[in-house]
Amino acid sequence: MKDNIEILYEDNHLIAVNKPSGILVQGDKTGDEPLSEIVREYIRFKYKKPGNVFCGVIHRIDRPVSGAVLLARTSKGLERMAKLFQEKKIKKTYYALVERRPELEEGRLVHWLVKDSNKNFTHAHEQQVKGSKLSDLGYKLKGKVSGYYLLEVKPGSGRSHQIRAQLAKMGCPIKGDVKYGSKHKNKGGFIHLHAYQLEFEHPIKKEPVRITAGFPKDQVWQLVSHLA
Repeated sequence: MKDNIEILYEDNHLIAVNKPSGILVQGDKTGDEPLSEIVREYIRFKYKKPGNVFCGVIHRIDRPVSGAVLLARTSKGLERMAKLFQEKKIKKTYYALVERRPELEEGRLVHWLVKDSNKNFTHAHEQQVKGSKLSDLGYKLKGKVSGYYLLEVKPGSGRSHQIRAQLAKMGCPIKGDVKYGSKHKNKGGFIHLHAYQLEFEHPIKKEPVRITAGFPKDQVWQLVSHLA
């Protein structure tokens, strides 16, 4: 496993890692090595498995986002976890550093999202429009550091770019996310959005699982980590 990728959880069916920003979860047209292949190689090496090792992508987080990603080591694990995500039985907690203080310290955002695949951009609408999908998230203001505001975010749905688009629509773009209205780009192109925690009932063992990904070593993240 690459030095900057931390294993958070591992059993016979599932493996979770703390993904650094800049790495794709699943391969795309860029041809860059994705997380799924990095983890596949780790499994092949650790368990001395010859041939084609199974490593299924259950869910994804965006390339410039860091944090917890859960992958499947078996087809049974993949199928059952995908069902839990589809049925919204996974509790997801993110942290976002935003450029503006929200009007309310705590609230719920409900928007209709439309993904423009050509531009890889998600539009958030207040009302239902053609091709839109209903999306919701809860947020809570946790504190202020270096002129930015830390929000705890709990998405109720799992749409593409959902948190980025909905917070920007609220007038609170994420630090470094120039695609969604941030004033300045972060060095390295990452954004200050971190997938902090996943909570669910293990689909095979039927026991509670909580996976927590520590914050990146970025200086600003380290300043706010005590607020989480």
